[in-house]
Amino acid sequence: MIDFWNKTLWQQYGATIDMLENSIIACPDDLWDQESKFWYIAYHTLFFLDYHLTADAATFFPPEPFTMSEMDPSGLMPDRTYNKNELLTYLEHCREKCYSLIKGLTQQSAEQFVVNSYKKEYSILEILLYNMRHVQHHIAQLHLLLRQSGNEPPAWVSRANKEY
Repeated sequence: MIDFWNKTLWQQYGATIDMLENSIIACPDDLWDQESKFWYIAYHTLFFLDYHLTADAATFFPPEPFTMSEMDPSGLMPDRTYNKNELLTYLEHCREKCYSLIKGLTQQSAEQFVVNSYKKEYSILEILLYNMRHVQHHIAQLHLLLRQSGNEPPAWVSRANKEY
């Protein structure tokens, strides 16, 4: 039974990550670093996708060239604009991390509790669902920015492109 749940969870989580990827790819160069900060919304989404896929928040550190600026309580922005290729590489890192976590999920590990840096306690299963909702929230923002700039946002993805 657990394999059924893992496969179902991956199909929807993977679809969410695919939608984020499609949004980043669809962003025209002239919108990337406008006042709306399309790149930053995409980066913020990836950073927290990665963060919430980490069982022990105290050990989290994003891959190079990214920093921990997102955790600064004053709202510190990254020291530079990240380009599409950097964010797409980060997205692939997150996709593989998510896939591995879900693939290895057991009844026992899904019920295991973690405490994040905001001192909130979640089961692994709940933080996965919370995280997926956070990513979808920001995909909607990215799609709105695309529409407002006269661009057609990417289509809905119903299931992950990467097979379970």
